[in-house]
Amino acid sequence: MNAPASDSLYEVGSDESLASIAKEHGYLWKTIWEHSNNAALRKQRKSPNMLVEGDQLFLPDKGDKSVAKATDTRHRFIRKGEPTRLKLQLLNMDEPRKNEPYTLTFGDQVIHSNTDGEGKIDQPIPGQTKSATLMLNQGKEVYQVAIGELDPLDQPRGVQQRLSNLGYDCGGEQDEIGDATREALRRFQCENQLKVSGDVDDATRAKLNQLHV
Repeated sequence: MNAPASDSLYEVGSDESLASIAKEHGYLWKTIWEHSNNAALRKQRKSPNMLVEGDQLFLPDKGDKSVAKATDTRHRFIRKGEPTRLKLQLLNMDEPRKNEPYTLTFGDQVIHSNTDGEGKIDQPIPGQTKSATLMLNQGKEVYQVAIGELDPLDQPRGVQQRLSNLGYDCGGEQDEIGDATREALRRFQCENQLKVSGDVDDATRAKLNQLHV
């Protein structure tokens, strides 16, 4: 957990998300994201799920709240919060993997369930969760899912992450568009009826954004 860069600014670390930061510091994620002092960051990142290492988040002061209750009586207080959800869609040859059994593991929790009619997984997870393991096909397919590490589409790594997640191998390239990424882009563009150039043009970004749910 990073320390605030100043009395009110927090510098995002490489493996952090807004949900994990909010959880660790006792906020609702919307309280941070929707604060007026974070307007410039909202405009730059577009989504609270796309923070980048080094981003500066304003953390507002926390207010005190008092509640009058009778003495010598047990009282129950419920902490309100926003549930964090892991949402994935599983495809095979562009077709949804409908109603398919899966096992999702994070921390000490193990969830057995099925995808829905569109091949989607939608599971609540603790806000501080940074990774999960997804098992399919009776354990024959095992995938490590990094949570909170999706870079924006205007950065090469953000393009590469989405291509890789959609099944287009970028050859391990990161941060720079090399030959392997260009080949992945050409395959993606060809299969999605886009102009095949190997470049990250506006139409390609829009299609990546549409398909990468």
